[in-house]
Amino acid sequence: MKKWLWLFSLFIFTSFHAQIKDVVKWDYQLNKINETDYEVVLTAKMDKGWHLYSKDIPEDTGIPTEMKVSSKEATNVGGFREVGKKINEFSEAFGGTIVYYSNTAKFIQKIKLKDPKKGAKVTAEIMYQVCNDKICLAPNTLEFEKSIEGATISPEEQKEEIAEEKVEEKQDSLSSAIVTPTATVADNTSAPVVDGVKVSSLDFRNPLVDCGTEQIQEDSGNGLVFILGFLGGLIALLTPCVFPMIPLTVSFFTKGSTNKAKGKRNAILYGMFILIIFVALSIPFYIIDGISGNVFNNISTNVGLNLAFFAIFLFFAFSFFGFYEITLPSSIANKSAKAEEAGGMVGIFFMALTLVIVSFSCTGPILGSLLGGVASSSKNVPVLLTFALGGFGLAWAIIFGLLALFPQALQALPKSGGWMNTVKVVLGFIEVALALKFLSKADLVSKTFLLKREIFIALWIIVAIGLVLYLFGKIRFPHDDKNPKISTTRKVLGVLGIGFILYLIPGLFPSEKPKLSALSGILPPMNVSLFQDEHDGILGLNPQHDYFKAVELAKKENKPILLDFTGYGCENCRKMEEFVWSQPDILPLIQNEVILASVYVDDKEALPENEQMSIDMGNGQKKKIKTIGDKWSMFQQVNFNNNSQPHYVLITPDQKVINAPVSGYMPKEEFKKFLECGIQYFKKNQ
Repeated sequence: MKKWLWLFSLFIFTSFHAQIKDVVKWDYQLNKINETDYEVVLTAKMDKGWHLYSKDIPEDTGIPTEMKVSSKEATNVGGFREVGKKINEFSEAFGGTIVYYSNTAKFIQKIKLKDPKKGAKVTAEIMYQVCNDKICLAPNTLEFEKSIEGATISPEEQKEEIAEEKVEEKQDSLSSAIVTPTATVADNTSAPVVDGVKVSSLDFRNPLVDCGTEQIQEDSGNGLVFILGFLGGLIALLTPCVFPMIPLTVSFFTKGSTNKAKGKRNAILYGMFILIIFVALSIPFYIIDGISGNVFNNISTNVGLNLAFFAIFLFFAFSFFGFYEITLPSSIANKSAKAEEAGGMVGIFFMALTLVIVSFSCTGPILGSLLGGVASSSKNVPVLLTFALGGFGLAWAIIFGLLALFPQALQALPKSGGWMNTVKVVLGFIEVALALKFLSKADLVSKTFLLKREIFIALWIIVAIGLVLYLFGKIRFPHDDKNPKISTTRKVLGVLGIGFILYLIPGLFPSEKPKLSALSGILPPMNVSLFQDEHDGILGLNPQHDYFKAVELAKKENKPILLDFTGYGCENCRKMEEFVWSQPDILPLIQNEVILASVYVDDKEALPENEQMSIDMGNGQKKKIKTIGDKWSMFQQVNFNNNSQPHYVLITPDQKVINAPVSGYMPKEEFKKFLECGIQYFKKNQ
């Protein structure tokens, strides 16, 4: 019966395979070099937003692309090589560098014919995995065949070759019994059996209940970066380099003009020019990205550059502390100020430019922090930087514009004083904390793993203690008053600082439950820890790795199964486990309410030889099933018409889909809704 179920699954698979995500188009060519030498070329063209891992990807990250070329009539010359725009990028989920290609890539293997007169039949096999920013598709293995025609030969030589081919055919027929056959729907008897692939009751199109199915589209991040830039602009306005200039500049436009309406119009124009100048600062990064698309990826993956950012952030911090000032050459400000005399729109533009230049000692470190934070994301850096600088400039434009329209509001502004230096010093402590993030990245990329999670937290606690002592006046910096008045605001911030220290302290101690989830993505990964035990399961969950064993356990414990299609090389799977599963309102549900079955679609352990097979997919392509990962990948495609990871399905012990499956990285609330919906339905219907 299992054999027929498996054969039926083959028919189902071949009938709807076109519906499965197919984001890579392959072209197979045999390029002639000379009479005996050829290049076997497989060209991959990926859909927009998808990437294909390189063969050079480090261990314990993604799945490297592997190319194998075989021919009885030719031999390989060396190993295969790759051609394309290789991208190196740091992965938070893997804690290391991933190497991949986007858009297109070529994989080339040189071969030498044994006898050019006979030609050759050449088979190329490619094993690969593709991912985008949200999901990874299951690893795939394809096979291509093409023939090289032999050179023109005489009739006598043709007779000899025919005789030799007949001998080879007899030899092949004798050995065919031990060669894995190709599975076809028509030839049922030739297909080996892989137990339990098609489960007829797993009908994902008609789940038992319709709830928890809405999936939120992942945000590009532009909006968040814009908001952070806007907040950075507001904070910069409070610094001693900028704040005193607000009333002076607004008064210049509102009182220095004979026509009040014209003065207000000029002030608004002044604010618009400030916005334009800040946005224009992102233009060089588009040029850099066009010249070298890898430059921003290198910021995330290069140890030296991360260490450089660590040093730069410390340099900014000590500037905020008041030990020195970061300024642009005075000649630049002088030239800009002189250009203001031109009057009209040109003069207003240079007034805005002069403000940006002379305020650099305060805005420079803030802008540098935005640049460092955005550039370290390594994705769409120029666009993100435009949004960040746009938000920064808009904050200034709004303040100057509104105060010009409503000058009476100037009276509500606080007077300049020592509080402005306090803002700078607080920003200095924040810069030190952010600098440690770059030091951590350098540690992860180099795989030294010296800066453990607990050590990182301890350093942040030290920084926070320093900030609290400063806010309560226990330590002073060069520009602070000798007898500073501790305002209510400073006291409130000091208390908040103490609360943050108390929040951090539990992260210093081992625990089975995750801590400091609010800082996920900032702290080193959970596995980079002083208390790491590699034998522990994910978050101590110890999942089943065989679906059918999970079914038996679910029957014994009367619990639903959470089927998790995952992969060792699936970055988004790691993100879900660390940032979503670890949440205190999610983890107990997985620990206590379900049987977790995590099946790895990229498990490279070989299946027994009698279970390995090859499926003819047409167009000269063959899908091979020869590993445990291939089996679970096929299981996912046949039963759920899906081949992306992570992919989650809630199933009853009698193997019925409870609610609609969900895929990809998703917000915590969405995943929680999916779990609670299925679990509650299961409990109510027992």
